[in-house]
Amino acid sequence: MNDFDLQELVESVSKESFGKKFKHKAFFNPRLRTTGGRYSLSDHHIEINPKQYEHFGMEELIKIIKHELCHYHLHLEKKGYMHKDSDFKVLLKKVGGSRFCQTIPGKKKQATKIHIYECKQCSVQFKRKRQFDTKKYVCGRCKGRIKKVETIF
Repeated sequence: MNDFDLQELVESVSKESFGKKFKHKAFFNPRLRTTGGRYSLSDHHIEINPKQYEHFGMEELIKIIKHELCHYHLHLEKKGYMHKDSDFKVLLKKVGGSRFCQTIPGKKKQATKIHIYECKQCSVQFKRKRQFDTKKYVCGRCKGRIKKVETIF
């Protein structure tokens, strides 16, 4: 499926499920990682994650399109188009769109390092995800010097 096919699909889903025309552009955006699609408030375009279609097929793609079309039509009608709004929740349930997209298999969360530091004066320990230069900073409690104790994986 290419962008032209997606445009036609979005237009037909809008006509069938919402009874309204989709007058803007819909296209695949391969840079999307954690979301199934995105509706742009400024130019009213809809972007779809192509990996969702590749992994889960047409049925899941249509649910994502319905979700984005809910944002689209509600925003243009000046109604509550955000996830938290009741207008959005009611319309999404009515048309059968998905609330959340499925997780793409093979995407594992990378293990983060935890750096443990300790004050030389008051012996308070604290953890950080990012390292820092111990020569530049002092303890916030007693203004003592800081030393790195260990790194946990």
